[in-house]
Amino acid sequence: MKRWTKRPEGSTWGDFGEDDQLGRVNLLGPEQILKGVSEVREGRAFCLSLPLDLPGGMALNPRRKPPRLSGTERDGVPYMNFPMKNLDASSIDVLSDDQVLMSLQYSTQWDALAHVGAQFDADGNGTLRKVYYNGYAAGKDILDAPHGEDHGDCCGSGTHAMGAQKLGIENFAVKGMQGRGVLVDFTRHYGRNRQLIGYRELMSVMEKDGVIVERGDMLVLRTGFAELIMEMAGEPDSEVLHGACSVLDGADEQLQQWITDSGIVAICADNYAVEAYPARDREGKKSLLPLHHHCLFKLGLPLAELWYLKDLAEALHAAKRNRFLLTAPPLRLPGAVGSPVTPIATI
Repeated sequence: MKRWTKRPEGSTWGDFGEDDQLGRVNLLGPEQILKGVSEVREGRAFCLSLPLDLPGGMALNPRRKPPRLSGTERDGVPYMNFPMKNLDASSIDVLSDDQVLMSLQYSTQWDALAHVGAQFDADGNGTLRKVYYNGYAAGKDILDAPHGEDHGDCCGSGTHAMGAQKLGIENFAVKGMQGRGVLVDFTRHYGRNRQLIGYRELMSVMEKDGVIVERGDMLVLRTGFAELIMEMAGEPDSEVLHGACSVLDGADEQLQQWITDSGIVAICADNYAVEAYPARDREGKKSLLPLHHHCLFKLGLPLAELWYLKDLAEALHAAKRNRFLLTAPPLRLPGAVGSPVTPIATI
C-alpha cells in the first residue's frame, strides 16, 4: 500500500520514486563529483571536523553526553597495553583495543532524514500521524527506543529493536556524500555577533563575495561558532554560546523558498542546529525547528552541524575562491538517525 495519499505542500515526496530514501541527495551524481574535482587546484586538504570530544560537557544539549573511551574486555580484563604473553608465553606482542560510547550527534555530524519528522495528515482524512520524509511511518519504518536495560539487537543482525529501518544514515554513506562544496562566510561580515540570517542577509553576503550556488551543490556556512567552541577547550560557556554568531532564520519563508529553488543537496554549518532554536514566534500549530521541517521532512535535504571551517575559509579567502571538493561520508551504521563525520575539503 502507498504510504501516503497527501504530501506536504512544497515537498519532494515521490519525486525521486515511491520508495526513495535519499531525497535531494539524489542530485549528487557523477556530474557533481566531477565539478568538485575540477575545483582541486592546489592539492591541499582541510579537516572540517572538531575533535569529537568537543564541545565538552552537555552545555549545548542536555541529552547528548560526551564520548567515553574504554578498552575492550575479555573475562573482565581490559585489553589496553595487554601483554599477549598472558595468552601465549612465547609472544612479545602488546595489544591495545578500544571501544567508545557516544551520542552520534554530539559533535561534528550529519542528520539523517529520519532525524526529524512531523505530525501530518498523510492519508488526507483529517487525522494527524507521525511520519517522516516520503511518508515513512513512526513505529513501523522508524522504530521506538525500548525502555529499560534491553537495548535490542546490535547492528549487523539485519534487524534492529529500534532505529531507522528506513531513512537511516547508512543511505548517505553508500551514496558517498562527495561533490562540490560552496562556502558562504558570515564571519567576515558579521564577526561573532548574534545575527539572524534570512533570505535578504544571505543574498547580500553572497553578492558581496561573488558566491554562486548551483543545482547539486552542498552549501557550507561559516558563522564562527565552532571556532568559539575550540577556544573554550572543552569547557563551554552555554550563556555565551547561545548568544553568539550568525544563525539561519528558519522561519523565513523566502529563505525556505530559495532553498527549494536553488537545488542544493545539503546545508552544512559550523554552528549548533543550523537554525535559531527556538524559532521566531508564529501563530498556530508550527514546527519549533522550521528549517529542519522544511529540509529534512519536506525536501529530503540533509543538514550538518558543528563543522570546523576556519582554516578552509582563510585559505579560500586568500585564493579569492569559495568552491572546493567536499568529501563527507557518515558512518555506515544501519538504523542510525545521525552520525559523526570527519569531512575533508580539498582545494
